[in-house]
Amino acid sequence: MSPFLRPFLQLFGLLAVLLVTSGLPSSALAQDDAPSFAKPVVSADVDPAGVDPVQAEPAAGEPTSAPDAAPAPDAAPAPAGAAAADGSTPRPDSDPAASEPAQPPAAPVADVAAGSGAPAAHGASADAEEGEQDSAMVAWGKKSAPIAILLIVVAFVIMRLPKVEGVNHSKAFKVRRVMNWLPLGLTYAFLYMGRYNLKVSKHAFEEIAGSDGSALMGNADFATIFGVGTVVYGFAFLINGPLTDRIGGKKAILIGAGGALLANLAMGLGAVSLLHHGLFYDQLAANFVVIYSVLYAVNMYFQSFGAVSIVKVNAPWFHVRERGVFGAIFGILISLGVYFAFDWSKFILDGFATELDSHAGLPWVFFIPTIILAAFWVADFFMVKDTPGDAGLLDFHTGDATAGDDSPRLPVLDVFKLMLRNPIIMTIALVEFCSGFLRQSIMQWFRTYAKQTDEILHLTDSFVYDNWGLLLCCAGILGGVVAGVLSDHFFQSRRGPVACLLYAFMAASGIVLIFTYDTAAVGWMVVAMSMAVIGVHGMLSGTASMDFGGAKNVGVAVGIIDGFVYLGTAVMSFTYAAILPGEELNAAGELVGDAAEPSNWVAWPISMVPLALVGTFLAYRLWNAKPKGSKGKAPAGH
Repeated sequence: MSPFLRPFLQLFGLLAVLLVTSGLPSSALAQDDAPSFAKPVVSADVDPAGVDPVQAEPAAGEPTSAPDAAPAPDAAPAPAGAAAADGSTPRPDSDPAASEPAQPPAAPVADVAAGSGAPAAHGASADAEEGEQDSAMVAWGKKSAPIAILLIVVAFVIMRLPKVEGVNHSKAFKVRRVMNWLPLGLTYAFLYMGRYNLKVSKHAFEEIAGSDGSALMGNADFATIFGVGTVVYGFAFLINGPLTDRIGGKKAILIGAGGALLANLAMGLGAVSLLHHGLFYDQLAANFVVIYSVLYAVNMYFQSFGAVSIVKVNAPWFHVRERGVFGAIFGILISLGVYFAFDWSKFILDGFATELDSHAGLPWVFFIPTIILAAFWVADFFMVKDTPGDAGLLDFHTGDATAGDDSPRLPVLDVFKLMLRNPIIMTIALVEFCSGFLRQSIMQWFRTYAKQTDEILHLTDSFVYDNWGLLLCCAGILGGVVAGVLSDHFFQSRRGPVACLLYAFMAASGIVLIFTYDTAAVGWMVVAMSMAVIGVHGMLSGTASMDFGGAKNVGVAVGIIDGFVYLGTAVMSFTYAAILPGEELNAAGELVGDAAEPSNWVAWPISMVPLALVGTFLAYRLWNAKPKGSKGKAPAGH
């Protein structure tokens, strides 16, 4: 068997085991998916001992008996016309003799064991509360286990890959490299959580009435806020890309994480004020879209340091022939960030809810990322180094476009001109513009579509809806690993062939989606498309930008490429703000209007197809592209 094929067979074999052993039925998850830290709610019709008072009341004309006493075999039937134990009344012409005598309810097991109702009721209540907490933890464990198993599988496969010819790092170098990219990468993943938590917050904000009585954050409102943020994110690279090249990736990630955590803190405080009529409530309620557009734009400005810094730091640590695997790592980090953003945020939103306030978790959707980013800011400060030399190791020839170039750094404007005149860089940027549109049209809108059309399609009870972040994570990890491994080991570290194949898959899937978007298959279709688009994004933004920009100018290269990604996202946001149906709230606060009808959402899948076709064509033009500096000598053992 080919040594290149063996890891893939191991991957898919272990994934098959994963799916069989960790399959989570949607019916089971539907019960435990939204655990609450509030005490269990006891129905007004049920007493604490678990006995329904209506059923415990003996029917008219029936002799009373102790709850734990069985009726006598020859007990007389109830008189004709008397109410039965379940509250029903026999027909007048029915034969009383043919009716079974009403049975009193069975005693609760706890009462029989304890011999007393009150102590048993107290014990049952405590047991129920403890059981609910255990159930929440079990549900959380079930949902997290597949991610952990999949990461173990991916690590196992990557370790078993054939060695890259001519690249021989020492064990000490490899260990220190992991210590460098792991905290940096997890910071990037949690930046995602502090970026896409806005979408999860929409599910609460849209159920809160604004000053005019309409939903505080409707579809068009979310699209506007998200669109403004992505425009700022895209253009911020014009500043932050060259700045990162100058100051280094470590300082850039510290600036980015610090600014993003403060912006999330501000959005969380705004949510507290809106929920509790606190400070500046009137201004927030009357100008919600404007204020949150500004706060989210500030957040996205600092978020833009994330991708630039992670690529800038890792460029000197990975040879060009290893960067396909790094593209896989980059895709895994993106996927984990998506998981944190959607599933952890939803868990927070549901878990902090109480009987009296179902939206109590809303501020924590912003506060939790704030706390986590603060912790990783400290870790990055002490652990991350910009180059192997800074960590006390030897720097080496990476084989990229600027490897071995010791000439003075060009002025920023000259670097921009150099990149903009590079046909490969600009083709990659245009492909990633399409990726930005497609990736976010799936990630940001599937759950909204499912929730608003639930009365007809019933998608909110599906496995995909319940585990959206988890499935996006799994799909992204698979897409990143497959793309990276194929690139390095089948296409001689060329990125174009893999991007072209994945885009062709997206185009075909998009066409199928037009005819299946209003069926139960829609969830799995968009998960498959996410696998492809995250694989492309990790391969081009995370890897090709290093190859063709070179370690010296990678900040500008990533700035241009990732800037186009989020300009594509901005076009998606403003397009969907105009073409997707709007929702309304009825007197009961329920979502109604055009958005509840699936046929009004057909523009959602149709708009994806042209972008997927254009992306396929552009990626095909990159089929044979390789960086000019890749013929430099590879590193010896160090």
